[in-house]
Amino acid sequence: MCGPKFCSMKISQEVRDYAAAQAIEVGMADMSENFRAKGGEIYLKREEA
Repeated sequence: MCGPKFCSMKISQEVRDYAAAQAIEVGMADMSENFRAKGGEIYLKREEA
């Protein structure tokens, strides 16, 4: 069902795009938290084997 103000295909695509953007935001927040938990250093010392 499409019309000048409504198109179900467009709305479906917008919902998919929004969900993808949200997944990226959640992933970045998780990685940011992980980075801060490890001290926030870019270069980490190598662990001895």
